[in-house]
Amino acid sequence: MLLKDAKVGDTCTVLKIDLPFETKRRLEALGMTTGTPVQVINRKGRGILIIRLRGTRFALGYNITRHIAVQEATVHA
Repeated sequence: MLLKDAKVGDTCTVLKIDLPFETKRRLEALGMTTGTPVQVINRKGRGILIIRLRGTRFALGYNITRHIAVQEATVHA
């Protein structure tokens, strides 16, 4: 699944970031690395997602979220 397909309230784990080198490195510097949980807080028009990443909120556009592969995080009871 791609991050763009996640619904509000979903928590997903990053599997792969398939972006240009500079963009990928910037996201990694902000804390988005493989295995990191990401929570979708809100969706704005035109595919913009508001996410929570390591305690900080970020807005990501459609051209970024369509290149980030995620899977739904498993819930540990």
